[in-house]
Amino acid sequence: MKNKTIKVDYLARVEGEGRLLVKIKNDKVSEVQFNIIEPPRFFEAFLQGRQYTEAPDITARICGICPIAYQMSSSHAMEQACGVRVDGALRQLRRLIYCGEWIESHALHIYLLHAPDFLGYEDALLMAKDHGALVERALRLKKIGNDLMVLLGGREIHPINTRVGGFYSLPPRDKLQALIGPLEWALEFALETVKFTGGLPFPEFERDYELVSLRHPDEYPITEGRIVSDKGIDIETSEFLNVFEEEHVPHSTSLHARVKARADYLTGPLARYNNNYDKLPEIARKAAGEAGLGATCLNPFKGIIVRAVETVFACHEALEIIRAYQEPPHPYIDVRPRAGVGHGCTEAPRGILYHRYQIDDQGFIKAARIIPPTSQNQKAIELDLRGFVEKNLHLPQDKLTWQCEQVIRNYDPCISCSCHFLKLVIEREGRVETCSLNQAM
Repeated sequence: MKNKTIKVDYLARVEGEGRLLVKIKNDKVSEVQFNIIEPPRFFEAFLQGRQYTEAPDITARICGICPIAYQMSSSHAMEQACGVRVDGALRQLRRLIYCGEWIESHALHIYLLHAPDFLGYEDALLMAKDHGALVERALRLKKIGNDLMVLLGGREIHPINTRVGGFYSLPPRDKLQALIGPLEWALEFALETVKFTGGLPFPEFERDYELVSLRHPDEYPITEGRIVSDKGIDIETSEFLNVFEEEHVPHSTSLHARVKARADYLTGPLARYNNNYDKLPEIARKAAGEAGLGATCLNPFKGIIVRAVETVFACHEALEIIRAYQEPPHPYIDVRPRAGVGHGCTEAPRGILYHRYQIDDQGFIKAARIIPPTSQNQKAIELDLRGFVEKNLHLPQDKLTWQCEQVIRNYDPCISCSCHFLKLVIEREGRVETCSLNQAM
């Protein structure tokens, strides 16, 4: 078969609305489109004129799955602009609530969104008919992540207790201690999850990615670190826009990111793992090894194992923080506004999430820029699709289509997150004017 088209009008088991188109001509891939069809959401514009203290609550509404990532990146950026650093027990509590988000997000993706691909089910409900006990334990794992977010953030969806400078209120030590038992169970089940995912069937596929993540000298990165890549990037967060750029493509309402004067890059669990394997605790490295992973993994389909390894890390890290927790004297440190620019970059479950804000001396936001991980990964997704299809043209149409969807789900894309850019085109008496709002800020 020399010519054919692979088309999926509505991608299932991803957050948001997207579709897929691959055209093959004379046995070569002629066109690949990962279409983002969500409407723009204008968050950068909403933020202009609002107080610096409002950014964490407003940006948390961008995503119901990773609101902590938005709260932490915006808080860090505002604190940098105001010349303040949050440290000690408050910093540890920020890592702890982020662990809750990693646990619930990774559990959701591994068992409810991605495992059906490998086991041949259309969705998790059909999978549950044959693997009911497994799905039930997966939901229990997800709930434990949610419980951490509720205790520290007030609620699991769009938490309301984090703020610039720390938290509005602190959890009592005994309430945190009560989570030790559930987290110990979660750690054991996370280890079983690594074994389970390691036994799944994986297509043979690798690419020479540029892997971009945070890296911290003392810990597996969640909330802080330098931005690094395996091809030589090593920069402060404030240099992000000097190294990376975004561009419009006709088939997407989201911008595509790239390394300037270079090409696509990959962010997310696979990049974190490869760039920070030495920072994982021994229990996570051992589990990875037993599942067949070494220090390097370039098969995107095996991202499901890496997410399981990171779930082990998150449960282990949460237990370490809770056992060492001493309640700080105040739930937050005072952050007074001053005119300036601040940058924040943290590791959302799907990869690095960059925020930049300019505020005036009264604390009003003059400009905002947000670059979510799914936007950064779109080029890599399309190149994965091209490479995978070129190597698997011999597959029947239905199997190739199924595995193309799986290529996209390898990234656990959060499509809604990626769509808050506005390109406004005005046609006036035959003259076309284009205004890209967030780039104009």
